[in-house]
Amino acid sequence: MAVTTFISELWSARLLNALDKVHVGTHLVNRDYEGDIRQQGDTVHINSIGAVTVNDYTKNADIGAPQTLSTTDQSLVISKAKYFNFQIDDVDAAQAAGDLMDKAMKRSAYALNDAADAYILETLAKGAAADNTIGATTAVALTKDNIYENIVKLRLLLDKQNVPAEGRTIVLPPEAYALILQDSRFAGAGVQGEDLTRSGFIGRVAGFDIYESNNCYKSSGTFHITAQSPEACTYAEQIVETSAYRPEKRFADAVKGLHVYGAKVTNANGIAVLKCTIA
Repeated sequence: MAVTTFISELWSARLLNALDKVHVGTHLVNRDYEGDIRQQGDTVHINSIGAVTVNDYTKNADIGAPQTLSTTDQSLVISKAKYFNFQIDDVDAAQAAGDLMDKAMKRSAYALNDAADAYILETLAKGAAADNTIGATTAVALTKDNIYENIVKLRLLLDKQNVPAEGRTIVLPPEAYALILQDSRFAGAGVQGEDLTRSGFIGRVAGFDIYESNNCYKSSGTFHITAQSPEACTYAEQIVETSAYRPEKRFADAVKGLHVYGAKVTNANGIAVLKCTIA
């Protein structure tokens, strides 16, 4: 792909499409407020409505005055920005088989995704309500014999918070996935015949869609396995610019791009965390 064939809007769309294909984190959150993001620092305002009171009705009696609903404003700040900037020498482009530029753009998308994906999983791990944490004082030593029961405990925490059952997900590091594969209760509920097009999706257990990720948040040797509803956290991203150019002092095609994104936990009760170690 030479600079003369580069169409910015087309390649920006291709980058975003590639990001969607490899994200794990975006399967765990909602993107309801993505809107029109133009640059790092943009703010999306999220209004949530308070509870609606339900009263007893008495036949042939006047009902009460209408309730004035309260609203809460939360801000999703597009606080993160990552860029890529690479070049392909004309000699390499002429001698190589295949489209080097297309391959390089795919690698750029993967690198951008890796940073954003880790950010989403860290936001979820740090955003759970205090009462929704297992192993808060002492991390659970996770084994093949207790991993299933701890996943059930995560489900119980969400149940007690009246979190909708639909769309619940859980993210496991590969070490935890290796443990649960040794449990017969999961072995029969794997991905046979299920949708395998979702990146990282490995099956269902205890009412959760399970995703595997090397970006599962880890701090000081302790994994933070999160279970969540998509309503608990919102995420927004945009490729705000991609540009192709010829470096002044090189015989080469070059491309640079800017990816901006942000995430916000809007309902801490919709996330449960298991802090654990895995030998």
